[in-house]
Amino acid sequence: MKVKRPTKAQRLSSTTINTLPQTIIENILCFLPIREAAQTSILSREWRYKWTTIPKLEFGSSSVLEIRTQENQTSHVERARKIMERRRKLFNAIPRVLLMHQGPIHEFSIDSIANCDCFELDPIIFHLSRNHAVKKLKLAFDYMYPHKLPLCAFSLHHLRDLHLFNVVIDHQPIFSGFGSLRSLCLYSVKISKNALLHLLSNCPSLKRFTLLGSICDKDCTIIELFDCLHVIEDLTIYGDTPELLVLDSVPNELPTSLIHLKYFCFNEPYFGEDHGLIFLLILIKCSPNLEKIELDIDEGIADDNETWFGILEENSDVRLEHLKELEIHRFSNLRREMELVTVILARSPKLKKVIIHSLVEKDEESDMLKILLQASRASPVEIVVID
Repeated sequence: MKVKRPTKAQRLSSTTINTLPQTIIENILCFLPIREAAQTSILSREWRYKWTTIPKLEFGSSSVLEIRTQENQTSHVERARKIMERRRKLFNAIPRVLLMHQGPIHEFSIDSIANCDCFELDPIIFHLSRNHAVKKLKLAFDYMYPHKLPLCAFSLHHLRDLHLFNVVIDHQPIFSGFGSLRSLCLYSVKISKNALLHLLSNCPSLKRFTLLGSICDKDCTIIELFDCLHVIEDLTIYGDTPELLVLDSVPNELPTSLIHLKYFCFNEPYFGEDHGLIFLLILIKCSPNLEKIELDIDEGIADDNETWFGILEENSDVRLEHLKELEIHRFSNLRREMELVTVILARSPKLKKVIIHSLVEKDEESDMLKILLQASRASPVEIVVID
C-alpha cells in the first residue's frame, strides 16, 4: 500500500516553530520588517493572521517595495516621482495594517522617506492615542520637511520611550505630561523654551534624556534645564546646544540638582569657544554622583583660545568625587584637550579607567601617552589609547 506523503502545510504544522506559544512567535516576528512579517501569512492557513497580533510596528523605506528604475532615468523629475510613489505606498499601507491589526500595539515607529511631507500621519497618531496603550513611539522625519507634532500625541499617557527626530513642537504648554516616560530623545527638534521646560517638568519618571535641538528662546539657561531633570540618570547633549543654554561664566553658587546623574555624554561639543567648557563645568558641579563622562570631540577646532585655561584655573575647586571612567573619542592631542584630561585625572579620586580614541599619528602617540602617564593623578588609573 502506497503511503501518502504529508502536504507542505502538514509538514509545516508539525515543525518546532509552529508548536511555540503565540507570544514567542510574536516576539520572533517583531524582529522582521513589517512587510516581511506580513508575508508569513502565505505559509499556511494557520499562519495567515499570526502577524496581525505583533505588538511592535515599524514603518519606513523597507516597509514598501522599492521602485526600480533604469540607470539612465536619473533626472530630478524621475527621482521625485519615485519618492512620491514610495511615499504613497507607505501611507496607504499603514492604515491597512492598523485596520487588520488585532490586540495591543506597544511600540510604533515611522522613519519617513526622505524629501517629502507627512501630513497623513496626524490621524494615525490620533488612532493610536484613542485605541492603544503605546509604550514606545519613534517619529523620524527628513530634515528638509520637519513635521509639526500633533497635539493628540500628548494623549499617549502610557509612553515610556519617546524619540523625536526633526519635529516641531510649538503647542502652548498645557498638556498634563507623561507620567510613565523613562526615556526622551529630542534630535533636531524645534521647540520653545516654555514648551521644553513644561514638557520636562511633567515627566516625573524621566531617567534618560538626549537633546540636540533648536530652542527658540534665547533666555533659557542651563540652570532652568537642570531644575527640570531631578531624577535623570543618563544625559546626552549634542553639538552647539550648550550655546543656547549656557551662562557667560560659571556661577559661584550652583544647585546640586542632578544628584542621580551617573552618565553624561557630550557629543560633538564645540570647544573652539568658551561655552562648551563652561557647560561641562556647570554640569560637573551640579552632578555630585557622576560616574562616567563620554566626550566625542568635534574635529577641526582651533587651539589658540587662551581664555580656556583661565576658566579651568578659576574653577580649580571642581571635583569629581565618584567618577570611575572617562572616555574620549576623536582625541587630537591639542593643548586644550590635554589640559582637560589632566585636570580630570588630578581631581577624580575614584577614577579607574581612561579610554582615548586617538586621531594622533603613530609617531606622536607615544609622546602623548608619556605626558598622560606623568600627569598628576588622584587615583591609580588605567589609561588605554585606541587608534
